[in-house]
Amino acid sequence: MSIQKRFFKSKPYCTVTFKLDKAAADSAAKAALIGEFNDWQPAATPMKKLKDGSFSASLNLEPGREYQFRYLLDECNWQNESDADGFAPTHYHDAENSVVRV
Repeated sequence: MSIQKRFFKSKPYCTVTFKLDKAAADSAAKAALIGEFNDWQPAATPMKKLKDGSFSASLNLEPGREYQFRYLLDECNWQNESDADGFAPTHYHDAENSVVRV
């Protein structure tokens, strides 16, 4: 899994690419990137399945902020990002959200 950040001097955003590798995807047919940047809406940011079985999605995010997020596999299995900048507790006692700082 990985997160890549691309900052631009001339643009008011950072392009962040989230990649869920094949092993973490665990043979899922589809994946979604869900978080504060899309109001936690499962259909808002579907991830593209790549030929190698991994998934990828890119978003333009406002710099100077942090965003909580998770991956949703096959509409039922939640996955955190192992390379996240941090983790935040949720109101569910057995779960954490991944955090990306831009």
